[in-house]
Amino acid sequence: MRASLVAFLLVLSAPSAGAMTIERMTSPAGIEAWFVEDHTLPVVAIRFAFPGGAALDPTDKGGLAAMAASLLDEGAGPYDTAAFKARLEDLVTDLRFEASRDEISGSLRTLKGNLSEALQLLHFALTAPRFEPSAIERIRGEILASLSQQAQNPRALSSRLWMRDAFDDHPYGGNVYGTAPSVGTISRDDLSVFAAQRLRRAGLVIGAVGDLTRDELAAFVDQVFGGLPSGGSDAQVAETKPAENGGMLITRRAVPQSAVTFGQVGPKRDDPDWYAARLVNDILGGGGFRGRLMKEIREKRGLAYGVSTDLVSFRHAGLILGNVATENSRVAQSIALIRAEWRRMRDEGPTEAELDSAKTYLIGSFPLTLDTSERVASLLVQMQAEKLGIDYLERRAALFETVTLDKARWVAHRLLDPDGLSFAVVGDPADLAPTRTLPDARY
Repeated sequence: MRASLVAFLLVLSAPSAGAMTIERMTSPAGIEAWFVEDHTLPVVAIRFAFPGGAALDPTDKGGLAAMAASLLDEGAGPYDTAAFKARLEDLVTDLRFEASRDEISGSLRTLKGNLSEALQLLHFALTAPRFEPSAIERIRGEILASLSQQAQNPRALSSRLWMRDAFDDHPYGGNVYGTAPSVGTISRDDLSVFAAQRLRRAGLVIGAVGDLTRDELAAFVDQVFGGLPSGGSDAQVAETKPAENGGMLITRRAVPQSAVTFGQVGPKRDDPDWYAARLVNDILGGGGFRGRLMKEIREKRGLAYGVSTDLVSFRHAGLILGNVATENSRVAQSIALIRAEWRRMRDEGPTEAELDSAKTYLIGSFPLTLDTSERVASLLVQMQAEKLGIDYLERRAALFETVTLDKARWVAHRLLDPDGLSFAVVGDPADLAPTRTLPDARY
């Protein structure tokens, strides 16, 4: 089979959301995985996550988790970097690792016939990464280049500015990729200690989708993860909330448009009002032309191309976070409209028609997010990490449908705080003055 056809199959393979049966499997070594067995195509996708991501980086080693994740597939076991990459290519296998604030995750997609050999490479990456000096310096250079680009990107910079101001010295206030000075201090020993301490079975969650049976999955799971240490890390991330100061931070840049990040405290994923809050957010700041903000700022006034908000649920904090970009002369007006709509939603809540429309969208669009086997595997990991229950897909629609108008209005009033809404602006906005300052060196 030609490689191009194999790659095509890897992308297309995904079970129908309506036909999915999610099963739980515990391997002989005691490792649990959730899976969807689907023999439509000879393809398997696996997703997994270890708890504790960049938020557990030592204060002077910011970017350690991200750098380590980038290096796990840069040579492992008996294979140096070139040989490892070549072997993945020979097996037509996609293997990736990444770090977020709360987890270290990875994914593998391959043909069923190549699965055993591909999983052996994954096992080497997790248990015997080589961290070759040449690979370390190359990845360090790539991260430093990315940090430099972020510093010149108004959108990325406004987000970093907002997070630093909101969380101050809490780990969530830092950049997942660290800073240029911190990345420069990360050594091979730091990376080796990271792998030994953080890639452990405690808290590991696994999702698998595709052409495999329960017994095959049990054997594969033990093959890959069975040799990892069983305990977990003692390091913990403190519960926190973003500052509710209603502040206005401005970093002046000579650009024609300002990028604006704005937000406030939001619900965590385990909040019993999360589904009502999700509906309220969609009505207020949903993408496309669904949200009130888009209608007021773009459709009625043409002030910006787009504006949106979302619920951001970290393990130890919840946010309602949004962004908009507009000409410098229109920033103040756009911000005033955002505050006004925030206040109107808090005081009046949504209408019955808006609530019905949001329910229709959030229920009906969900299956479209599960268009590949890898996305389904990611959902299985998310369901476990967020403790949604193995029957979540059966209950999801009802969790939205049963939100009443009175409930949505009550949640809007409880959650939304127009006076606590804070803004971080990068650009040269007219008629707008900062109420707070944050030195560039801090973000």
